[in-house]
Amino acid sequence: MWDQLERPGSANRVWQASRRRFVSNVLGPHFEQVCRDWALHHAEHDLFGGLPARVGHGTVHDPATRTGHEIDVAVIGIADHGKAPLLAIGEAKWNDTMGAAHIDRLRHIRDLITRAGRYDTSQTKLICFSGAGFNDKARQAATSSSELHLVDLPALYGHN
Repeated sequence: MWDQLERPGSANRVWQASRRRFVSNVLGPHFEQVCRDWALHHAEHDLFGGLPARVGHGTVHDPATRTGHEIDVAVIGIADHGKAPLLAIGEAKWNDTMGAAHIDRLRHIRDLITRAGRYDTSQTKLICFSGAGFNDKARQAATSSSELHLVDLPALYGHN
């Protein structure tokens, strides 16, 4: 790649060849971290229905399909006694318009977590973070459900 960059006039061609990799390997993970930081430090106090003790990410195993499902944002509350409450799980997409499939995926993951029994998921919210926005089905779902929240760039950066 360096040889191509050193050739005069080839920077645009190199960028076009590298752009997808840069978005997925750099921008995507950075956006996910911004969303986790926002959830812990900047989200409205009543959004999650409790105070976050920690926010992280991880993988949830699906024994039926023998696959793992990545969670970009997991908001865990303070355990007064018993299981810690899982306040929210979220999907973060920098470059994708989010829709119903993303929401269905989060619901499925929440069901898997509920069956595993480690956390109290009775009040778990579903949060979709997107740098590209949401389609009409996602907006309609969020309007009709108090468990689902859509967070766009203006919300993340305090311009709502």
